[in-house]
Amino acid sequence: MTALVEPSLPLLVDLRQAKPDLLEPLLAEEVELWAANLDWDFRASAELILRFIRMQSLSGYALLDGERAIGYCYYVQEDEKGLIGDVFVGRRDIGAGDHEVRLMAAALRALAATPFVRRVEAQFMMLSRAARARMPFPGLMKHFERLFMTAGIGRLRQLPAGPGAVRAEYYTWHEREMDAAARLMSAAYARHVDSKINNQYGSPAGARKFIANILEYPGCGSFFEAGSVVALDIATGRLIGVCLASLVAFDVGHVTQVCVAPEVRGSGIGYEMLRRSIAAMERHGCRAVSLTVTAANVDAVRMYERMGFATRRVYEAFVWDGVGK
Repeated sequence: MTALVEPSLPLLVDLRQAKPDLLEPLLAEEVELWAANLDWDFRASAELILRFIRMQSLSGYALLDGERAIGYCYYVQEDEKGLIGDVFVGRRDIGAGDHEVRLMAAALRALAATPFVRRVEAQFMMLSRAARARMPFPGLMKHFERLFMTAGIGRLRQLPAGPGAVRAEYYTWHEREMDAAARLMSAAYARHVDSKINNQYGSPAGARKFIANILEYPGCGSFFEAGSVVALDIATGRLIGVCLASLVAFDVGHVTQVCVAPEVRGSGIGYEMLRRSIAAMERHGCRAVSLTVTAANVDAVRMYERMGFATRRVYEAFVWDGVGK
């Protein structure tokens, strides 16, 4: 009787030891899936990831099946926080969910062993349902459901001006607003569910880093200044609202941030900034607009739905506080 041969597991290797040429087909597949599932051009992010892999300066892991890379993840350290930037496994591989969990577990163990890291954050837009249901360290990781919402520009074209249109003055974003926007964002997210997901919201300095990342890096698309709007109080000229936008494809806009000062919340200023941002996207030639929102932020979800947005994908944010304790 012939003995059964156990299939061998793919080899888990340090990302800095993986040959960049092996990662290229995998990243090309990821680009295809982002385009098909999210209308998102992931090429700029993929090229940046590959550049850092070639420089051997990106921490993470790759899964190798012979001379083929079937998955990868990477992470970075930012002060006392670790960020898992991406986990991706080729969808043609059997057991993709198991491979995703294995990569995440390796990244989490590495971050837990990193000096001074006390918190880990991660948001995975393309993570499989199987992996979402079996996250490593389940007693330590907190889950927050997030929604990826989209709307065709035709549904948004006739949005009427809201009451907020006459309650503020609106201008296109300028970097001179950076410090005021960071203070506003920190105040707007105090005790908000999103401050549990991203601790940068907890201070003006952290919020400034968050805004700078949107402006400078391709993770949320290419910053679209013409569609980024600020609202100023008519009487005082004080900044009371910010809406930032990007282009995630040449004809798809994305709203990266909407926040208003706590004292004017519910006045329609957020709606009006968003309406003006969408109008700028239409003038640019966008055929669709997307945004993300935490499911627990019920008021925002309802506003987006009334405007014509619908949930296209449900994903999760993960947070591990007290790492190493």
